[in-house]
Amino acid sequence: MTALSRADLWSLEEYAERRPTFRTEIMAHKKDRQVALGEHARLYFEDKLTIRYQIQEMLRIEKVFEADGINEELEAYNPLIPDGHNWKATFMIEYDEPQERAQQLSQMIGIEDKVWLQVESCERVYPITDEDLERDNEHKTSSVHFLRFELTPSMIAAVHRGGTVCTGVDHPAYTVESMLLAPAVRDSLANDLQASAIN
Repeated sequence: MTALSRADLWSLEEYAERRPTFRTEIMAHKKDRQVALGEHARLYFEDKLTIRYQIQEMLRIEKVFEADGINEELEAYNPLIPDGHNWKATFMIEYDEPQERAQQLSQMIGIEDKVWLQVESCERVYPITDEDLERDNEHKTSSVHFLRFELTPSMIAAVHRGGTVCTGVDHPAYTVESMLLAPAVRDSLANDLQASAIN
């Protein structure tokens, strides 16, 4: 998967014109790239399109138009694009009420390491987490984590054959039993994996 460059991005003026249509496209795309993990957690799988949208939105909000600022955003977000042999996801813990959220986060330290994916009967894959910065401390975890799931060639081959993908969480404070990804989600994630990575 190639990284995004400045040539892939619209200027602020052009993005302002294209944004309504692009947002509609992105929202439809994202529907097949998220998985609810119980009532209070969710995986949002990233790809080149979702990251392009994120960068365009950041440039718009911060009114960045100079080359250095654009390059900084590209450097920050490009690592979240899958590399052809992995899945990359934003893991969100979602509690609306601040007090409840704080209480739950204090019990969920390390939960990001306990989210897993499984292709057919292969071993479960646990993620490499928060490679940009540490998001846990001794008192609580963050409500947002970035996860990278590395797949073996046999797993990639199975996905390309239409194999099932399951996910779950085995943290003692928040356990989600094995659940099957919807076919539309599985098919979207298959597009992140390069067939050449099988060989």
